[in-house]
Amino acid sequence: MSGHNHGHGHSCAGDHDHDDTPEMGFQYSLYQKIDRENMECLNESVEGAGKEVFKTWEDRLNVEKIVESDVDEELLFNIPFTGNIKLKGIIVAGSDDETHPSKIRLFKNRPHMTFDDARIKADQEFDLHRDAQAVLEYATKVVTFSSVYHLTLHFPSNFGSETTRIIYIGLRGEWTEAHHHGVTICTYEARPSVADHKADVNPDSLSHEII
Repeated sequence: MSGHNHGHGHSCAGDHDHDDTPEMGFQYSLYQKIDRENMECLNESVEGAGKEVFKTWEDRLNVEKIVESDVDEELLFNIPFTGNIKLKGIIVAGSDDETHPSKIRLFKNRPHMTFDDARIKADQEFDLHRDAQAVLEYATKVVTFSSVYHLTLHFPSNFGSETTRIIYIGLRGEWTEAHHHGVTICTYEARPSVADHKADVNPDSLSHEII
């Protein structure tokens, strides 16, 4: 995909090792809240492979479920959720070689992004370390990534290979059910009492509360 802009922005440090404890499977369960039917991965060499890297913690190192880029090293995931999430951390695992992605860029609530769209400044980005065991977590800015209904992950580069391979992407955080009730307008009318009968009531004195 020629014409992609491989800009180098500011990266935020925040990675740390993770212990392989039983509770990790619970913490990294946000993959269950992905709307897989509407999720898309751009520049995947095998259609549908991008969805396979969002898997259980126990299955995170299964190399039979990977995604590899197609015509160049870039990959872009558009990930809608079934509700709202508060993203607290992310793990990216690949092979311990040049195919491992070297950078990740995160965008909040921008559905159906393309590689051209990803030229804008990311909400957060990290320089990645090679992680073949899924032990490095990158801590996101929770204030920024709260109330997320759509997450875009852009991998613009790797460590020197023509294609990028990803084995596992883990998302840690909280999920809440989305409320699709639209905007509710409540109107409160000023009603004069008998004691206030001498007061003039302005018919336009209505209070509107938007919930």
